[in-house]
Amino acid sequence: MEFTDRVLKCIDCGAEFVFTAGEQLFFHDKQFTNDPKHCKQCKAKRTRGGHRVRTETRTTCSECAMETTVPFKPTQGRPVLCRSCFQQQQGKPQIALQPEPTPESEPEPTPEPC
Repeated sequence: MEFTDRVLKCIDCGAEFVFTAGEQLFFHDKQFTNDPKHCKQCKAKRTRGGHRVRTETRTTCSECAMETTVPFKPTQGRPVLCRSCFQQQQGKPQIALQPEPTPESEPEPTPEPC
């Protein structure tokens, strides 16, 4: 199959760009069925995260009950923390999974020799 350069139009900026024969051969080898829709500049912007919009969800902090916004959709059954409570929790040491010793199970201190 022989390929020739084709001129395409970018759907983002409307600029015309060349879809080269080499690129077409690459697309054919990879079994890509759709032509590219973005010029190289717009594709580079998209991969850098150009106009990415992060959705914010209003919710109540599980620790202090203050209203806050979070950059994700909270799921039921999991605590949601405001920024200050989250940062406080990050500073705390991890809670040990072993139960604390009870007074009955603590060994008695050995007397120091004189």
